Amino acid sequence: MGALKINSKSIDHYFGYLLNLDNRSKKQLIIKLTKSIDENEPSNSGFDKLFGAWKDDRTAEEIIKDIRDSRTPNQ
Repeated sequence: MGALKINSKSIDHYFGYLLNLDNRSKKQLIIKLTKSIDENEPSNSGFDKLFGAWKDDRTAEEIIKDIRDSRTPNQ
């Protein structure tokens, strides 16, 4: 899965919000961030499933026909 990259200006922006957290919340955030970069821990987000090519055995014409046939009248 590809990682989201943000620039340092965005990081500074988010850090401004985090400075207002209490120490306990900051520690919990540090722990979660540390675990998120551990290579041995699998990701549960499922975000990586949103990427990839469309896989279908139908032709483009068949897909278009199926879409048109599945339309319902809007009342």
